[in-house]
Amino acid sequence: MDDLRIRPARPGDLDAVLAFWKVAGEGTSISDDRAGVERLVARDPDALLLAERGGELVGTAIAGFDGWRCHLYRLAVHPDQRRRGIGSALLTAAEQRFAALGGRRADAMVLNRNERAHHAWHAAGYAPEPQWSRWVKHLDE
Repeated sequence: MDDLRIRPARPGDLDAVLAFWKVAGEGTSISDDRAGVERLVARDPDALLLAERGGELVGTAIAGFDGWRCHLYRLAVHPDQRRRGIGSALLTAAEQRFAALGGRRADAMVLNRNERAHHAWHAAGYAPEPQWSRWVKHLDE
């Protein structure tokens, strides 16, 4: 893992990130477009974490903090690079960011159908809270 570099994304990285999510992500969301990711990076320049190996993008995580809660989204590792500690390194970087900001608990968005992700999140010390449900309203309707 000595050659793994984790850093915040910058505006010049966004096209590569969007292309990466099409390969490594589990589905897409309404905000997976250039404008949505630009807003994220403009509002919180350190939230979108990139993992690079040999100059190539191999993983991402969004570690957003709203001043009250810590939220994790888009933990994705390139399929050819999985099970090599990249996801763990991204989560460690995210958790360090949260601690430095005063965060006390991290919430992760994990698809119910993504069994592989369930194992990874559990191994990292996360657990589902069955008493909570995600309620969504699309604001462009």
